[in-house]
Amino acid sequence: MKQRKQKKLSHHLFEAVLAGDAMRTKALLRSGASPERRNSDGTTPLYLASVQGEAEITRLLMEAGASPDTESSGLGSEGTPLCAAACWGHTETIRQLLTHGANPNLREDHGTGRSPLDWANNGPHPDTAETLRAAGAQPALPQRSLS
Repeated sequence: MKQRKQKKLSHHLFEAVLAGDAMRTKALLRSGASPERRNSDGTTPLYLASVQGEAEITRLLMEAGASPDTESSGLGSEGTPLCAAACWGHTETIRQLLTHGANPNLREDHGTGRSPLDWANNGPHPDTAETLRAAGAQPALPQRSLS
């Protein structure tokens, strides 16, 4: 597919995800929009859907090939989809991500930041935290001071 057409499809995909329009998202994915293509800021469509709690769109993106553990790098949109959903207590979105293989212990910031369980506990979102624990999420080990 030509680069220009892919860019246009990607732009429309981000609009559909932002609007929470699952039918349009599905149609764009069928038309060849990449579920992994980042916007100009580095945000992934899956991160955007996850932070908004769009469980159906999250499922559609992963079924079209979006990796559930790909870290987004957009300004104000950095982190993993699971951390994004956990931060806001989007339990159904978390279930979709876990069903499609998201790692419940994957820390954002390339493994050095918070985990999804850290975000859920910080929320506080007890239902979300319980869903993550049931999927094998482990609490962070206490930080030791270096002396």
